[in-house]
Amino acid sequence: MTAAPVLPTAFDPTDPVLNEEAIPLQEFLELRRTAPVHWVEQAPEARAGFLDTGFWAITKHADILAVSKNSKEFSANENGVIIRFGPDMTREQVELQGVMLVNQDPPDHTKLRQIISRGFTPRSINALHEVLIERANKIVDDALAKGAGDFVFEVAAELPLQAIAELLGVPQEDRRKLFDWSNQMLAYDDPEYNADPETAAAEILGYSMALAEQRKADPKDDIISKLVTAGEDGEGLTDDEFGFFVILLAVAGNETTRNAITHGMHAFFQNPEQWDTWKKERPSTMVDEVIRWATPVTVFQRTALNDVEISGQLIKKGERVALYYASGNHDEDVFADAGTFDIKRDPNPHLAFGGHGAHYCIGANLARLEVDVMFNVIADRMPNIKQAGEPRRLRHAWINGIKELPVKYS
Repeated sequence: MTAAPVLPTAFDPTDPVLNEEAIPLQEFLELRRTAPVHWVEQAPEARAGFLDTGFWAITKHADILAVSKNSKEFSANENGVIIRFGPDMTREQVELQGVMLVNQDPPDHTKLRQIISRGFTPRSINALHEVLIERANKIVDDALAKGAGDFVFEVAAELPLQAIAELLGVPQEDRRKLFDWSNQMLAYDDPEYNADPETAAAEILGYSMALAEQRKADPKDDIISKLVTAGEDGEGLTDDEFGFFVILLAVAGNETTRNAITHGMHAFFQNPEQWDTWKKERPSTMVDEVIRWATPVTVFQRTALNDVEISGQLIKKGERVALYYASGNHDEDVFADAGTFDIKRDPNPHLAFGGHGAHYCIGANLARLEVDVMFNVIADRMPNIKQAGEPRRLRHAWINGIKELPVKYS
């Protein structure tokens, strides 16, 4: 067995250059063994927008779960959930993001989540099933016609984008705008994109607010109308709340599912026996293993509201803690052979939807449906898909992203 590495003094698992190479799973293993609550001193350019000098890295599954469930002592709102912004991020900009659901604490979070949940009922998600199967088949038709290409752009990104457009009632021809805007908003660490996050956020806010105004004037049977008009509770989202919801959906519903599908396909390429198992048996456990393996969002943060202990380590009021889902999803105390991609893994209590508690991913069932539909259609329609080149990873602090995966479709 390979010995876990000795950690460098300045090891920072949010370093985007480090994550462009690979998620540092061996270093996480060493932290779980020796320092499950580990202080990380951030370089000045890495802590833009934050008032402190670093954070506590939480790497054990049990600790991540405990913090995720404890909204009374750990705040999502105090510093937001993003552990590392671009170097130009100001404190004022961090605080402005408090209007987003993911950055709120109860009772504001509870109230806003109740409204947004109107669009994510089991009935709403189940109603998409047949439509997504139809769309996945068309996506595969177009890919097969090309013969070879980039799996990320042509396959993995398409179904989440089309699902968001279908769910929102956004014209399908506008879905690429969502794709480009979300890339620009997130890719501030990757020089290839020459990203302009502020302009992209303004564009998506303007587009979303215009949609909200249209639906208020002429309601339709779609999620926008359900969210911006008064429901049984007598309240709907304001135009700006709806705009920030679309930003969240473009990121959480597009980037994350796209990367889950891409990492899943790459894992199948690396483990052809698992692909054979999937084609022959179609175990229902496949979806959660793909999501565990991918862990598209590797880390979110909370801020301590009081002095509190985690695994014997005192966390002082006001200090940030980083919940490393990518580490928790490889915790050997929870997952036997965690480094093995096993689509029959059961049970699979992964943390890729943000752990449990108030911030459990509101779109988890939609994400599961998209992954299930896409891999069923791929197995049915292009079972002999092959990798044609090495994946190119995204340079990012908290997204486990793949920018390109060359394949031969048939």
